[in-house]
Amino acid sequence: MVEDATCGSGAGAARPSMAGAPYNAAVIRSPVAQIIRRYIGPPNRNFIRGKICLMNRRRFVQSLGIASLATQLPAPRASAAAAPATIKPKRLAPGDTVALVSPASATFNTVDLQIAKESLDALGFKVRVGEHVLERHGNLAGEDKARAEDINKAFADKAVAAVHAIRGGWGSARLLPYLDYDTIRRNPKVLIGYSDITALHLAIHAKTGLITFHGPIGLGRWDPYSLDYYKRVLFNAEQVTYSNKQGISAERNSLTQVEFRTQAITHGKARGRLLGGNLTVLTTILGSPYVPDWDDVILFCEDVQEDLYRVDRMMTQLKPPGCSGRSRVSCSEAARSVGRATATTGR
Repeated sequence: MVEDATCGSGAGAARPSMAGAPYNAAVIRSPVAQIIRRYIGPPNRNFIRGKICLMNRRRFVQSLGIASLATQLPAPRASAAAAPATIKPKRLAPGDTVALVSPASATFNTVDLQIAKESLDALGFKVRVGEHVLERHGNLAGEDKARAEDINKAFADKAVAAVHAIRGGWGSARLLPYLDYDTIRRNPKVLIGYSDITALHLAIHAKTGLITFHGPIGLGRWDPYSLDYYKRVLFNAEQVTYSNKQGISAERNSLTQVEFRTQAITHGKARGRLLGGNLTVLTTILGSPYVPDWDDVILFCEDVQEDLYRVDRMMTQLKPPGCSGRSRVSCSEAARSVGRATATTGR
């Protein structure tokens, strides 16, 4: 029975009983539908067919007030953890022990593991391979808790100086609830990786204040350019000026630089903390407690093989929560911007 409802105009109109009348019984979960159900009753046959019945004026005004309030409520902002005190890990040195972990996609063969291990060996490190590195769980390198366990053990191990990701792909964001942030805070170490490892970088920095490093993965490109920055930052604790590769490629154009060109959209100078990473991964964890405070940061983004409309959509997504709006400057791999940034270690 729909109380206080009339299907005609005027107080004298008949009030037909709707008891037992068929109606669409599908559950409607929108805020407006919930208000209608509360103040009018379940949807009846006339309502479904578009014949809007009049209701008691008082209830109608009340429902309008609640609906208006619901539409004016502020949209939820992306969670940004209050910035904890900054922690710098010790710089690395030949002879240090490095843990090789696989937080994301699976490593499908032992040859890849050998290549990653030999690359770190060549840097003078003692390599300790995580227990679950070669496991498979679908496309992932083992189950979430197992992959997180390798990271937690590496940080808890006093003999380990750095935690190196063997590869990216996808899956690091799935580990964030299982990381032991208290242990990580008490045992600061160098964390290295990029691409999907962005989720670990942002979450660990947000939760602990630890400075981490976007750098080569175990199976990544260890060319002279990358190796030079790796040693200058992590071995020498040098304050470097990052710039793209310079030089003319005689094979393509012997008159001017063709590859790795830079383009500044808006010229200027800025000073701030350097935060960011893979654009896709960054946007997927917005609104979570694993996002750092974005005030006065230099936001950098990298991504590959993304259509322009997708990049535009993700950059637009960054703006409402305040990531790009509160940062001092943005730079991206696509733009090949040259920026001056500080990345130092302790000791």
